Amino acid sequence: MEYTQLGRTGLKVSRLVLGTMNFGPQTDEPTSHTILDSALGAGLNFVDTANVYGWGENKGRTEEIIGSWFAKGDGRRDKTVLATKMYGNMAAGDPWPNHDLLSALNIRRAVEASLKRLQTDYIDVYQFHHIDRNTPFEEIWQAIDVLIQQGKILYAGSSNFAGYKIAQANETAARRGSVGLVSEQCLYNLAERRAEMEVIPAAQEYGLGVIPWSPLHGGLLGGVIKKEVEGGRRASGRSAEALASSSVRAQVQAYEDLLDKHGLEPGETALAWLLTRPGVTGPIVGPRTGEQLESALRALELELPEEVLTGLDEIFPGPGPSPEAFAW
Repeated sequence: MEYTQLGRTGLKVSRLVLGTMNFGPQTDEPTSHTILDSALGAGLNFVDTANVYGWGENKGRTEEIIGSWFAKGDGRRDKTVLATKMYGNMAAGDPWPNHDLLSALNIRRAVEASLKRLQTDYIDVYQFHHIDRNTPFEEIWQAIDVLIQQGKILYAGSSNFAGYKIAQANETAARRGSVGLVSEQCLYNLAERRAEMEVIPAAQEYGLGVIPWSPLHGGLLGGVIKKEVEGGRRASGRSAEALASSSVRAQVQAYEDLLDKHGLEPGETALAWLLTRPGVTGPIVGPRTGEQLESALRALELELPEEVLTGLDEIFPGPGPSPEAFAW
């Protein structure tokens, strides 16, 4: 396994991040534990979750599955860099005031609940799942500083923040003498490169590690057309909606044809491409099965030829640097 620093911190994390959103809704607890053990056995030490995972009436279930895995002992918790997120309301039905967003009260409430479900006394990277337009960063950092002093969290990160919000958050933290954000989870993949305009440059400027989510863009980059032809498996969800556009379908077909020419597997290539991108710590992979985890791990061994990298840029051109991407 290859490791890197998480942003400007001294924390060493694997170049792949194990996403756990499927644990509970699609993958049962025994299988989830097997995937976690396999990942740790392969050296993948960075595990990401969120308090709302489990969804619907089962919010929090994913954290509980990870907690029961930690409870098995044998160094599982000590070997794991644990990241979770908070923002959404955890209550069933209509939300009660102050049970969501990023108020100091809800941050305190949410972290205590996550610690209980995760069966641990600290969280390595505590992330804001979304921006809160009504809570000032001064209040947010006051709450985070207290949790750091209490030893309940070590670092703070963001998810789905705009570039200017990353700057605003860390400038406020600097004025307080706080550590600030050390990571940003953003939507970033070959088919969705808008993060290159503002988010990733801001993250690099302020020393945040970039953790791309949806690296296969909802399956669109995982060989979806080839699977249709060979196995009759129809695309679903986001990939089905995208393929309804003839221009997108032609783009994906060109992508699969390029990789077929070089004997490369689409999903592994999409992950390997992200690992070449400046500022990227590691993409989040969310396997539902052990086989999917093995495929993701193979991406770490891929060295994409320059001809392939050039071809990928031609098929999925990035926006280019800002401000030139939207100005002169």
